[in-house]
This record gives sequence, structure tokens and C-alpha cells, in this order.
Amino acid sequence: MLQPRYPYYLANAPVFANEALPVTDKYSGAVATKVALADARAIDAGIAAAHDARHAMAALPPYARRDVLQHCVRRFQERAEELALALCIEAGKPLRDARGEVSRLVDTFREASEEATRIHGEVPSLEISSRAKGYRGMWKRVPVGPCSFISPFNFPLNLAAHKVAPAIAAGCPFVLKPASRTPVGALLIGEVLAETDLPKGAFSILPAHREGADLFTTDPRLKLLSFTGSPQVGWDLKARAGDKKVVLELGGNAACVVDETQGPRLDFVVERLVVGGFYQSGQSCISVQRILVHASLYDALKEKLVRAVKALKAGDPKDEATFLGPMIDVSEAARLEGWIQSSVKAGGTLLCGGRRAGAMLEATVLEGVPRTEKLVAEEAFGPVVVLSRFTDFEAALAEVNDSRFGLQAGVFTDDLHRAMRAWDVLEVGGVVVGDVPSWRVDTMPYGGVKQSGLGREGVRFAIEDMTEIRLLVLRDRLS
Repeated sequence: MLQPRYPYYLANAPVFANEALPVTDKYSGAVATKVALADARAIDAGIAAAHDARHAMAALPPYARRDVLQHCVRRFQERAEELALALCIEAGKPLRDARGEVSRLVDTFREASEEATRIHGEVPSLEISSRAKGYRGMWKRVPVGPCSFISPFNFPLNLAAHKVAPAIAAGCPFVLKPASRTPVGALLIGEVLAETDLPKGAFSILPAHREGADLFTTDPRLKLLSFTGSPQVGWDLKARAGDKKVVLELGGNAACVVDETQGPRLDFVVERLVVGGFYQSGQSCISVQRILVHASLYDALKEKLVRAVKALKAGDPKDEATFLGPMIDVSEAARLEGWIQSSVKAGGTLLCGGRRAGAMLEATVLEGVPRTEKLVAEEAFGPVVVLSRFTDFEAALAEVNDSRFGLQAGVFTDDLHRAMRAWDVLEVGGVVVGDVPSWRVDTMPYGGVKQSGLGREGVRFAIEDMTEIRLLVLRDRLS
């Protein structure tokens, strides 16, 4: 169970400033714990501490950064079940998904610990013409300085980890604003970081309401802003961020193409579509939302998919057998219920699901939904998938691209040429062949194009964003 109250972390230290932020059990709706809420003064103090710590963090040897991260790996492993239960309660995440997220938290910190000691530079040749004779060059990566992180509610541990772990590896102090609906996971990361000997001011983890967190974006002492969340908020933050670097991981309406070569493995394809569309109630920016199926397989896949979706167990996420838990709150479930009803009125056919009880929305499958409907054109961010059929592979790729989003796409094909064609043509940050777009490991360059974001996460790639290249030129005295 959760503790009765949690502090925020200011300049590495726990501060029980108040109990102003109630955190609810997303299944029962009851208040599960209370968390200290940071005001503008605390946020300013956290930024000032990070600014003061920038030289000490930059001077921290790579092996010391590695040791901090390895300590976190050990402690997260020791506390794995506690972390999973916290996710289960504060995010409504079924235990199987919560345990999976804890394992990814461990992976992310482990990978960062290894990257901390291999942030390499290069010795480029400068002698490109006679005027450069006798000049030698070399460059290295140095930390950008204090960073600001804003993480979302759907992966309270791992999406915070994708910012925190690379920052420590790179030598950047940071302030983190976790989502106010799910702050506990980030605070548990802070609890473990507080056990280390990071320089004072290296980190502050400060839950705050959105309207009270402007300093995370606008303060000029911060040199990088990394935000994960909705496109509307993300692009607005970028516009107000000033001259700092900005990394945005935003939304998507991920599509999955199933071509006619998949007949012999249709059961496997359906199994993966169910996982991709409905794990943690579809509340993932790479959740399967649009499924494009070749006409020769459409009816068979539809029958199998609807049968499998109807069989999913919904209920209390603390029950080991539960696959589908609640959405993050009643308002989000009601929003998506409205989108489903609108799609049916516009001519779509409801194949299963569609009913709501509080924050619980049934796993839902529709077909024939017009592309102009929000359920196709926007990010559903819930347990809903929409089926459509195609006869021409090129036309299917064009339909995937008919979106303002471009995060990841999945393509089930046994044709190598089609796989390569999809990689060349699809306007997305990543193409997953032979599986759903929801598949991710924490070392890959992850991010999107168009309205899906700017920059890439993944430990090595985040470190690149959190560092700058510094060049050294040496002139040979004998030249």
C-alpha cells in the first residue's frame, strides 16, 4: 500500500511542505495518499539549486555517475513489487502492466549507467585544404546545464526515467514536474536518488498544478526543456520556452497494416493487436488505434479480434487476472465514450464494447468510421481500435500517412520489399515490421514527426540532446 503522505524533493532533500495534493486510487476513486504540492517559491528554489549545482554535476566523473545509476538499479529491483503496486493504485494500471513498467525502469537506469562511461568525442581531420595544414581537431560532449522535465500520467515511472537517468549520465542537474494525477512514482525515484551522494541541487522533484508551473518552461536558467504529453500543451510550451533546447514527445494515432501474407499466422497477429490496442487501457501514445487489413483477410481477422476483445477481463487492476483497468479519470472515459457515439452516428459500426461505468470504458472495436471523425483523426488515448480494409498496399501506406501525427506504425508482412517500402514511405519516427507500433525498448531512438513531436528519447539519444559539442583546435608549431 501507499504511504499516508509523500514529500516533494527540493535540492535532493525530502520536504513535507504540505499535504495539498490528494492522489486517488483510480479504480475506487478514493483518496489513496496525499503529496506535497510545490508552489512558485519552491519551484524557483529548485531551479536555483540546479543552476548552482551545474559545475559540480559537470565535474562528476563518469564512473561516479555510473555508480549512482547502478545504485538506483539495485534499489528498484529490491523495491519492484512496491513500485508496481504504487503504479497500480495511482495510475489504475493492471499489475501485469505495472510490473512490466518497473522492469523497463530498471532497464532504462541500467542502460544509462553503461552510457555514462562512453560519452565519446571524435578526432576529425581538419586538413581539408593547404590552408589548414598543421591544424588538428578534436571534440567532446559537455553537459548543457540545468534541465527541466515535465512527465505524463500514463507511465509515471518509465517516462520520468527516460529524462532523469540520461540527465545523471550526462552530468546535468534537473528539476522534474511529474503529472499531478500520478506523482508518486517519480517521488519514489527521488527517494532512491536521495540515498546517493549526488551534489546538492542535482535534482528536485516537484509536483505542481499546470497553472502554477510556468517557471519549468520560461526560466532562462534552464537550458533544456523535455516534455511528454499532449500536442496542444507541448507546442505551447515550446513557443514560450525562449532560447533553451526543447524536446517534445507528443501524441499519436498509431496505425497497423496487415497484408495478405499474414493468413497462416492470423492468430498471432490478432494476439498482438489485442495487446497493442488495449494494454493499460489504451493509454499510450503508440497504442494501436487504426488497423488496416487486406480485404482477403478482413472478415476472418475481424471475427477473431472481436472474439478476443470480448474475452478480456476488466476490473480491479490489483486483481492478477485483470487485463483492462480504468482510464485515468471519469472525464477522459466520458470524452472517449462521446467520440465512439459520434463515430456511430457518422456511419461507423460498433462491433463490441462502447459502454462506460465511471472511469471504466469497455474494450471497443469499430469499423467503417469516416476518416474525419475524431476516433480516426485524433488521438483516442483509450481502449478503442478502428478497423478498415484495403486492397492496394501503397494505398494503405497513404492512408497511414493521412494523419497529422507520425509517431510509430506497425506493418505485418512477410514481403521484404514491402517492409522496406514502408520504412521509406511512412511519415513516422519508427516503423515496426512483424509487430504492433506499441512495441518499444528503451535504447532505441524513440520519437515522432509532424504533430507527434521533436527530438528523440532513448538513453543514448537523450544524452546527445542533454550535451553540447565542444571543439578544440590545435595548431602545430612546426607548420
